[in-house]
Amino acid sequence: MSLPFSLIEAIVGRENFLKSPEELHCYSFDASRMRSVPEGVAFPADAAQISALVKLANTHRFAVYPRGAASGMVGACLPRGGLTIVTNRLNRIVEIDGDNMTATVEPGVITGEFQKAVAQYGLFYPPDPASLAFSTLGGNVAMCSGGPRAVKYGVTRDYLLGLEMVLPTGEIIRTGTRTMKGVVGYDMTRLMVGSEGTLGIFTSILVRLIPAPQSVRTLTAAFPTLESSVEAICAILKARIIPSTIELMDQATLCAVENHLHIGLPVEAEAMVLLEVDGPEIVLEGEAARVEEVCRAAGATRTEAARSEEERSRLWQARRSISPALGRIRPGKLNEDVTVPRTRIPELVRSIRTLAKKHDLTIVCFGHAGDGNIHTNIMFDTQDEGERRRAAKAVEELFGIVLALQGTISGEHGVGIAKSPFIEQEVGKEGLEAMRRIKKALDPLNIMNPGKMFVPDRTFLDG
Repeated sequence: MSLPFSLIEAIVGRENFLKSPEELHCYSFDASRMRSVPEGVAFPADAAQISALVKLANTHRFAVYPRGAASGMVGACLPRGGLTIVTNRLNRIVEIDGDNMTATVEPGVITGEFQKAVAQYGLFYPPDPASLAFSTLGGNVAMCSGGPRAVKYGVTRDYLLGLEMVLPTGEIIRTGTRTMKGVVGYDMTRLMVGSEGTLGIFTSILVRLIPAPQSVRTLTAAFPTLESSVEAICAILKARIIPSTIELMDQATLCAVENHLHIGLPVEAEAMVLLEVDGPEIVLEGEAARVEEVCRAAGATRTEAARSEEERSRLWQARRSISPALGRIRPGKLNEDVTVPRTRIPELVRSIRTLAKKHDLTIVCFGHAGDGNIHTNIMFDTQDEGERRRAAKAVEELFGIVLALQGTISGEHGVGIAKSPFIEQEVGKEGLEAMRRIKKALDPLNIMNPGKMFVPDRTFLDG
């Protein structure tokens, strides 16, 4: 059904509602490169306005699609008509409680800006998605974002204490507690994190913080083979050393980034590992030396330590520039964030190489190898239908390989639209049905981000 434009404008104000084709086009896509146009876009100012919009949607039976910075990779915020609700106006850091090491923020706060703000209190918010310079905390919670530091510090859900949110039926609820312990009732906070906007819209987020590490050491190790780099990563963890980050870049990645930035990366190596250790200054030199020793024992041909903050920033610029740089290899890519138990990484890497040869494709590997999250980018020419089909087939086979290795088809990007056809392979028929029941109970009219996470059956769509 068409949107009741005048009623929406009455809630958010005419200046905070978009409906022209030109304006709607700007809200028709995310980082997945898929595209779908909403009927309208609203910019509410607070929880009360969001609640009013959602209640209106229930009355008039139109769908609503929560949206943050649209940096997601799986189409989780894409509309299918309906009303897109953008939470960027809710962008206040409400409180940083240094004594209790917690913070209350609104969903539109930029992740990187929040990290800088808490750093002024000597505190640390570890989750660090590659998009932290523009992604929002609301989106991070919706997708349970991870990042390079997950190997030591965990992901978004590990720092979430509570939420204020608007349910799909329009009620405002609060979950969780300000305390470190709390076991009253169902853990609604954990249910909502990673729910991809299908179970509600966040309006306030309570997170825990930790003391900032005193110091950081950053180093790189270049390897003659991809296999030896993976063996080094496993050896570091077996030695009971837990770096704060362990990032892997294969040769194709190194070449693409070097051609993009020209910063002197070791393109002759088949792989490079970027590592960081953090903690008390007194122990860091020894820990960094142990990491370097393990890398050399595993076959590293070159190891280097960043000697200044400028050098460290240059290395991280290389890591965060991978996605745009890969366009130099092929214009199209299927970016899969598959994750396996760390000890199964060598098997995964060998299987990916076999897959590339089988389908005559370039498959680029990089990512958070310390937690088993290997970003597998299947490159293809968007104008070559044969390559496109082979790439799609390679994705299906990749997911089968990963599940056979006791892994997951998504470590941090989520399901959205892109991975919804495959979700049953991982969670099982019964598990998928249990998720449908939760969705049906909280969203009986299926108005909140419908068609995401899983593709509902006809009965569910019809309510």
